[in-house]
Amino acid sequence: MNPSACERYVPGVETDTNVDTDRALLAAVAVGDEPALRVLYYRHSPVMLRLLRRLTSDAGIAEELLQESWLAVWRSAATFRGDSSVRGWLLGVVRRQAHNRLRRIEPARIALDAEEMLEPADPGVDVEADVLASAGQQQILAAIKALPRRHREVAVLALVEELPYTDIAEALGIPVGTVKSRMANARARLCATLAEGQVS
Repeated sequence: MNPSACERYVPGVETDTNVDTDRALLAAVAVGDEPALRVLYYRHSPVMLRLLRRLTSDAGIAEELLQESWLAVWRSAATFRGDSSVRGWLLGVVRRQAHNRLRRIEPARIALDAEEMLEPADPGVDVEADVLASAGQQQILAAIKALPRRHREVAVLALVEELPYTDIAEALGIPVGTVKSRMANARARLCATLAEGQVS
């Protein structure tokens, strides 16, 4: 790996250079470059850990899953196809690790969610945006935590991590259209919860 890629990284600062070097760093990890893994770790672990904490609601399990996720990245870096950002791919690894653990903890229940079949809300009506804009950050985070898991995942990635829908789709392993549908449902639920004052 080009050592200058590691030297250009500044913790806590996202730059175009960081985004551009992620692919090169992951390619270096694929051939066993530990310093490249270290740079990716420092660059992406905070967002990965935030997602894990929201998925598991347990800081200890989230920390364990973060380490398991980086081990999975080390082992599978060569499988990155480049269809999305490296961050989106890493969040997909995190999500799979969390779901594998949660399946072992509680048996998976397979059910069709009728809400997934609903059309997204009329984009001309912006009541939801007004409700979300007037709510405080802690209220929104509490309302997100109360969402069903499939909606919570999308809401965290879109509203908290501010990822584009294409990266969310890659992270969750679902089509972009499903991301949009789940986000529309999540926004509607968030707005209903916030409007009714069900969170403090």
